[in-house]
Amino acid sequence: MDNLLIEQIRPELTWRLRRGALYPEAPLHTMEMDEDNYGLHFGAFYPDKLVGVVSLFQDGTDFQFRKFAVDPQLQNQGIGLQLLQYISHFALAQGGERIWCNARLSATGFYSRAGFVQTGYPFNKNGIEYVVMEKPLI
Repeated sequence: MDNLLIEQIRPELTWRLRRGALYPEAPLHTMEMDEDNYGLHFGAFYPDKLVGVVSLFQDGTDFQFRKFAVDPQLQNQGIGLQLLQYISHFALAQGGERIWCNARLSATGFYSRAGFVQTGYPFNKNGIEYVVMEKPLI
């Protein structure tokens, strides 16, 4: 998608989109994570509307991203890929060597196309199946 603007945002700006894309039945207040205070949060805007969000957490040279969400009405238009590339470049610039996530099984194809590989076995958390996917940055 052309003219997509990605920038760092406050954590509370991620909550509504997190819920809408990932947990539509959940109350909005449950989108806040204690870890939000320790991460960096990025938003994708098109043209002025927040259409994608992701939270990034650093542990040494490892960067984990969580709560990666794109507006359901705008998925499959390249927003997620641009946001993923942005945080990967950001992590690399911060000395990152690896970026990873707990990917929903339904999203593993997306991550595979972006160069991520599955590590480990699927696991269930709150009724959702996940698998760890990672990508070296160097």
